[in-house]
Amino acid sequence: MLNKDIEYNLIIDGDEARRAQEAANAAEHMTADQIDPTTFYCTQQYDRYSDENHEVWKTMYEQRWEVLEEQASNVFIAGLRAIGLVPNRVPLLNGTREMPDGTTLSGINEFLRPLTGWQSKPVPGYLPAKAFFACLSRREFPTTVTIRPKSKIEYLPEPDIFHDIFGHVPLHADPVFSDFLQTYGKAALQCDDPVHTERLARLFWFTVEFGLIKEDNRLKLYGSGIISSHGESHHALHAPEGKGEGKVERRPFDLDTVCDTPFEIDHYQPIYYVLDSFEQLRDAMTEYANRVLDGAKIKA
Repeated sequence: MLNKDIEYNLIIDGDEARRAQEAANAAEHMTADQIDPTTFYCTQQYDRYSDENHEVWKTMYEQRWEVLEEQASNVFIAGLRAIGLVPNRVPLLNGTREMPDGTTLSGINEFLRPLTGWQSKPVPGYLPAKAFFACLSRREFPTTVTIRPKSKIEYLPEPDIFHDIFGHVPLHADPVFSDFLQTYGKAALQCDDPVHTERLARLFWFTVEFGLIKEDNRLKLYGSGIISSHGESHHALHAPEGKGEGKVERRPFDLDTVCDTPFEIDHYQPIYYVLDSFEQLRDAMTEYANRVLDGAKIKA
């Protein structure tokens, strides 16, 4: 559900979007085998994006791209190029569309699907956890189709298409990361143990949202929360090491340590976990998923 205090362009008004959001909300009370993620999806009404919407995308894309080639993981940069994003227009998810200048805009799924089988699926707003996990378990990423108004270009308290596509989707073009994310989704969807549920939320936060990785003998970004934030990306990479105001602890990744670490949401992160490789993350998640799923089978 979108924040009613924010004046979005009417990309998602209508009964289809309302039904999709209601279906996603209802999934919280269903068992995993009862959930049908296709009911959460809506149509991306591409013609409804305004000139201001495209201008917001262009401004944010250019601001982040200016520094990301130096800051971001090589895997992220390769994925960004592979999915066919263009700097001057909000992304199209599916199909192709003729542009006013005579060029053809291709949907990102036309590039992404052949690489890893993942697809970005349009949703009207924030999905509750169980609905979100059901999508991930099918290699489908719920993608908010609204984009922030210009008045909120520096900070938005909820996902939009810039955060979801620019911040998340490039890594879905990588076979190793995409395997990790699907395994995560399957484990989280089947989990009904509140201890594991909390641990999985922490794992997502410190990896998918705010993860760092060692590449080329230095630290680089891969978490979407820092990839899409000009200020926090600098903080994560350059703040002095240590505890206390303005400082950062950059800890080596260990899955159980990550899962035992509470996170804070209302300011720059004081703790980041650093991967040696995405294979490390995939393999650790596979082992943890087996623990979670074995526990679920015992309870059943």
